[in-house]
Amino acid sequence: MTKAKHAHVEKFTEADLNGLREDLMKSGLDSWQAADLISSFLVARGYGVSTQAARRAAYRMESFSCSLRCLQEELEKIAQVM
Repeated sequence: MTKAKHAHVEKFTEADLNGLREDLMKSGLDSWQAADLISSFLVARGYGVSTQAARRAAYRMESFSCSLRCLQEELEKIAQVM
């Protein structure tokens, strides 16, 4: 049996993604704090997210110095429509 894919998430605005990316890069947050920032970003836009998924995404974003496209893809993977 194949794993069900997540529902498509609307694209976030470039300005929102830029703001989140700058906050993540400039803030010197550890991955736990970055996960909280990512969670807050999604919740403010009407999405839910599990704490574990946000932590994994924060780690991946940190490891790869995510571009805006990468950031969008990571957010789409973890955002849960409320």
